[in-house]
Amino acid sequence: MGISIWQLLILLAVVILIFGTKKLKNVGGDLGSAIKSFKSAVKDPDAGDAAPQEKVSQDSADSADTAKTESVKKEDNV
Repeated sequence: MGISIWQLLILLAVVILIFGTKKLKNVGGDLGSAIKSFKSAVKDPDAGDAAPQEKVSQDSADSADTAKTESVKKEDNV
């Protein structure tokens, strides 16, 4: 009562007719690269975490400098 090979072939033909081979090729490539990046992230979880923390600390330092500069400008205008 399961799915036979003929039903799978008909389903494959319908999917190819609807989406086209180029679209399916792009989806397959995107799926493959997503799986590859997921596997590398699972294999070495610390490598992905180091860079965003450094960026956040740099961004917060930049915003603090900007806030100080704006407050100094306001005091000069007064």
